[in-house]
Amino acid sequence: MALVAVATIIALVAAVVCGLVVGPTSIATTRVLGDVLSRVGLGHSTLTPLQSLIIWQVRAPRMVLGLLAGAMLAVAGGTYQGVFRNPLADPYLLGVAAGAGLGATIAIVDVGGGLATPSWTPLLAFGGAMIAVIVTWVIGGRGLRSSTSTLILAGVAVASLFTSTQTFLQQQSSTNSIARVYIWLLGSLASASWSSVTLVLPYVIVCVVICVAAGQALDVMSVGEDESRSLGLPVRRVRFIVIAASSLGTAAIVSAVGLIGFVGIIVPHIVRLLVGTSYRRILPISVVFGAAFLVFADTIARTVMAPSELPLGVVTAIVGAPVFVLILSLRRQMVT
Repeated sequence: MALVAVATIIALVAAVVCGLVVGPTSIATTRVLGDVLSRVGLGHSTLTPLQSLIIWQVRAPRMVLGLLAGAMLAVAGGTYQGVFRNPLADPYLLGVAAGAGLGATIAIVDVGGGLATPSWTPLLAFGGAMIAVIVTWVIGGRGLRSSTSTLILAGVAVASLFTSTQTFLQQQSSTNSIARVYIWLLGSLASASWSSVTLVLPYVIVCVVICVAAGQALDVMSVGEDESRSLGLPVRRVRFIVIAASSLGTAAIVSAVGLIGFVGIIVPHIVRLLVGTSYRRILPISVVFGAAFLVFADTIARTVMAPSELPLGVVTAIVGAPVFVLILSLRRQMVT
């Protein structure tokens, strides 16, 4: 456990350095690190004003938003897998993705007219995501009496409804509108700014803390609901709190960066192979691992085809799909 934690922190530091140093504009690593140290009173900076602008107004907010997005999606995926006792669960299970996609589509097609991506797109995406989760919770579980299987089925139904509505709106719109919607749906950190970081930071901090703190309860719930209740755990209340925190944090991230797949499903699996099945270990390591993973993926997205940029969701899918297949193969070998 200690070795894995140290290795994960080293990976996080490396990801932060890559996020600041690597880019189409070449800036020496020593000069970037010197500028970072100068801002805490150690030494002096040798960057030009333009280089400083690139580092602190372009790369830094993008890197920080990537850290927040990766951490939130990874820990949300881990908590969903724990609370639903389903290894295929991810942060979009209860309709967050479909709701956010519908909200963004309404903003771009009906409000923006397809000519631009309106500045309030994140707000409508966030609202759509939360409406989808609330509808899933209400029709699938009737509050605290919900069961995991019923919630999953309700999530599938709500996601199908929202996705169908989104498809209908796109069919009534122009080609330009459809292109802008798909760009948003594929996910990107290209529009990251300090204001977007400030917007999602409170949600991520609160929701990550709640999810990590629920690790012990998820370990107890892994033995089954009836057994958990016999041990004195308020299963339905814990489920509600964990799902609410995971969904709220995921909705905030999705509204800012779009839909980024595979992070919430493969990161907890990788961590589980490294530290075992206890969620008290899986969740905190997933926070750090997910943050590092997404920043590395974004570094690839913005440099591999420079000056063009790949959608971040495409990179995570290209990397995540083979990794997920490998994980499944390893788990099958371990079982047999």
